Amino acid sequence: MGSALARKLGVGADDRVYLAHAPAAVRDALALPPARVAARLTGEFAHLHVFVDDADALAAAFARLKPHLAPRGRLWVSWRKGAPKGEGLRLTEIIRVGYDHGLVESKTVSVDDTWSAIKFTHPRPGVRYRNSYGRLPGQEP
Repeated sequence: MGSALARKLGVGADDRVYLAHAPAAVRDALALPPARVAARLTGEFAHLHVFVDDADALAAAFARLKPHLAPRGRLWVSWRKGAPKGEGLRLTEIIRVGYDHGLVESKTVSVDDTWSAIKFTHPRPGVRYRNSYGRLPGQEP
């Protein structure tokens, strides 16, 4: 059922997976059967994972991927660890952009020595989310 990394990211046995800009080393570490990893972004996915280096790519990724996220699916966003101050992405910025796109974060993991990842999901109906880094559209402070 996949590698330790696939289990850490919650990739289920029957999940449809789409990886955007994933380094070859991460694809290899996931060890997913090729039939489960879609080459094109069409339909709904239980597992979406994008690797980004800057704020523009981050915002574009949320806009592009969110419409394909299954109702109980996961959208993982990976960014490079240890970027010098003022360069790269910060966790707080990633959370803010996720909330701006109507998704909520729940878990952060280390993918490998280079990449960290944070999991986003659709918010649960009736739950009020309070996060100092972002606010869901339509929720009061």
